[in-house]
Amino acid sequence: MTERMPEPKDPYDKLFEDLLRESARAASDFDSEEADWQENDQQDLVDRNALRRVKSFSTELQDISDAEYRQLQLERVVLVGVWTEGTAEMAENSLAELKALAETAGSEVLEGLIQRRDKPDPSTYIGSGKLIELRQIVVATGADTVVCDGELSPSQLRTLEEKLKVKVVDRVALILDIFAQHAKSKEGKAQVELAQIAYLLPRLRGWGDSLSRQVGGRAAGGAGIGGRGPGETKIETDRRRIRDKMAKLRKEIAEMKTSRDTKRQERKRFNIPSVAIAGYTNAGKSSLLNALTGAGVLVENALFATLDPTVRKCETSEGRIYTLSDTVGFVRHLPHQLIDAFKSTLEEVSEADLIVHVVDGSHSDPFEQIRAVREVINEIGGSEIPEIIAINKVDIANPDLVLEILRKEPNSYAFSVRSGFGLDGLIHAIEKSLPHPHVEIRAIIPYKRGDLVSAIHERGEILSEEHLETGTSIHAYVDGGLAKSIESAIESDPSDRE
Repeated sequence: MTERMPEPKDPYDKLFEDLLRESARAASDFDSEEADWQENDQQDLVDRNALRRVKSFSTELQDISDAEYRQLQLERVVLVGVWTEGTAEMAENSLAELKALAETAGSEVLEGLIQRRDKPDPSTYIGSGKLIELRQIVVATGADTVVCDGELSPSQLRTLEEKLKVKVVDRVALILDIFAQHAKSKEGKAQVELAQIAYLLPRLRGWGDSLSRQVGGRAAGGAGIGGRGPGETKIETDRRRIRDKMAKLRKEIAEMKTSRDTKRQERKRFNIPSVAIAGYTNAGKSSLLNALTGAGVLVENALFATLDPTVRKCETSEGRIYTLSDTVGFVRHLPHQLIDAFKSTLEEVSEADLIVHVVDGSHSDPFEQIRAVREVINEIGGSEIPEIIAINKVDIANPDLVLEILRKEPNSYAFSVRSGFGLDGLIHAIEKSLPHPHVEIRAIIPYKRGDLVSAIHERGEILSEEHLETGTSIHAYVDGGLAKSIESAIESDPSDRE
């Protein structure tokens, strides 16, 4: 009687069991509370005619981070979103992200409201009837700021402030404010300032006579030669000064960019592969860089904690050198002003040989985060670069959701920086995905040229190595430049040829 062979086990089954064990272990060590989101797909008249109050919005500012160095400037804010497409869960996720942005900026979130509309109202964003209800909520809560989950036009901004009698900001201004608080380097500060004034320019407003008051002639207080004549209005003067400031900032950023370009060109000259760690904000990019290189980059549980790129040298298990760079986090509807201003910084991604796309596996909608990050990568010209999807935080993630990502994304790996789960597999995948040198060499390199042997170890792939009387016998793959150097060294001393 023949014994029936057991059916091969699906590799995903074993991974699923590993993820379950990891989640159980994490649950025993850490208490995690998840927001009580309830999905409501019915797009009925109740949704369209009411401001929906979003559950679980705290009325107290939670601790943003243990490593928060800046002084929080508290503002009492009400959040408002317009739900135009997708499910209710997607709309609430977007407003939850806005809440996290507001708290990162140092605000106290009092209420979160969503209105169902086909499209935002061109005048008041949420409609004149709902504007009255919003004003009542602002008065009742004592809020001093309203934050809208979208980019407001200058006229919408002006109308809302006139009707609500409080400060109104949109999602773009909020993100710019966070960037301004987190910028540390001279280049980072200049980039943020450029983005802020590019956003401010079309929204510049005057009050009272300053809209039409002209400067010029003696009425301008003795502006002197070149200042007399019909003149220009005060607001035109402000706009001109802003444009001058923008030109100055662009020149400064271009000068500071030269240093990074020089270093990048030097790495390319020596054919050192570069790996860029990209991903959604707060997905764990800096934590991964620290885990792989010991870089010691500041890690905060806050959005946009990293603005200045950090590049560190890394080494494969075979001794090959490559660089890892930590980059600024992306977010849905990342302001175009920021993308333009941070182009020099984002070149670390667009000119990399490999992108490690870090995804927060514990997020309720990681696929939307993946889409948003790829949208920015495509915009900066990195769509053709090989990509690894690195799913972080699987120790607190839903295993079914992690498996869904693994099945839909072919080159994806699950790991947890905090527990170390899956890190070895991710490192192996990075090493195997690096561009490989293509010139094959077989040579005996004189012992006096130990620098060449070291260069082969750093930049090439060694197939065999043997120490002989006359030198080091090496069979390896190297880049074209190094192959020429080896050839020249051997030709200069014919007795040392193989």
